[in-house]
Amino acid sequence: MIFNSITRIYFERENVLYIKLTKTLSIGLLSLILLLAACAPGQTKTTSSSAPASSQIAPLTTITVYSGRSKSLIGPLLDQVGKDIGVEVRVRYGDTAQLAAAILEEGRRTPADVFFAQDAGALGAISKAGMFAPLPDGILNRVGTEFRSLKGDWVGVSGRARVVVYNTQLLKESDLPESIRGFTDPKWKGKIGWPPTNGSFQAFVTAMRKIEGEQKTIQWLEGIKANSPKAYKDNTAVVLAVAAGEVQVGFVNHYYLFNQIKQKGDSFTARNYYPKKGDIGAMMNVAGAGILSVTKNREASERFIEYLLSDSAQRYFVNETFEYALTKGIPTHPGVAPLSQIDVPKIDLGSLEDLEGTLKLLRDMGIL
Repeated sequence: MIFNSITRIYFERENVLYIKLTKTLSIGLLSLILLLAACAPGQTKTTSSSAPASSQIAPLTTITVYSGRSKSLIGPLLDQVGKDIGVEVRVRYGDTAQLAAAILEEGRRTPADVFFAQDAGALGAISKAGMFAPLPDGILNRVGTEFRSLKGDWVGVSGRARVVVYNTQLLKESDLPESIRGFTDPKWKGKIGWPPTNGSFQAFVTAMRKIEGEQKTIQWLEGIKANSPKAYKDNTAVVLAVAAGEVQVGFVNHYYLFNQIKQKGDSFTARNYYPKKGDIGAMMNVAGAGILSVTKNREASERFIEYLLSDSAQRYFVNETFEYALTKGIPTHPGVAPLSQIDVPKIDLGSLEDLEGTLKLLRDMGIL
């Protein structure tokens, strides 16, 4: 019997039968089997052209997001994104700079579909390597040109200002210098905290290199280093150390203080100070996102970023993480200083791409 020659049918997928033969099977019979399988009812894939674009993505579509933003800050938002757009969102949390380095090392093998970075510098590094796909105008035009890549391959989704956080029991605002350069004064020795391994700090150093030049940046770093600053793992650790009196001042992003006040109340003994006269110490940066060019889930990835720029997500950034909304019509949180009251220096965030140069500088100086 010719059917005795078929000992096992492994599986059926995409209208193809995979057959293991132990005896010679006639080519004609095999062709007949494949033809019958191709014509079997219920096997043909169809897509309704009348269905809305959002329904074209299968419910089980999964995207992988590399997030340099911590789970404690944006975990609830990313959980909600998946539910609202019907996509499973898998998140790899980590330090922004380390994740950027991982993407660069992984190259075309990266499993990431989206890079959600803490700062523009890391986004610029990936853009410089040519690893982002262009974003559609409908996404880019949600924010001002100052908050997105001039190449159109990444977009800011929330804003943050650099500040000096200080201990209110040990200092008054009037004790603080107008410029961040004032902290190189020896009177601040042993009183400063900073997070040199943190992506936002590294982006700040990159911005200083861009605006003030390499030599002035080295002079500032040398001056701070001479004052024996205490290094902490991240912005939150710096804020807590300032409030505890371990140090008197720290260099952080503005919103970390408000997260602590939210948890501990107005009696929390630290407040933010914004350097004056357009000083680099009060620069505005963004958290943002770009889509990796190797993604096989382009549409779902675009919908993910669109959601981050939706009114609901922008309100989340304002009310839950105390950041600045980048889209129009979303007011600043009542406890956060409006941007109109801050003398923010002008800088092209898209130019903060030399993360590698900043890391080398910090290593060469023994800061990392």
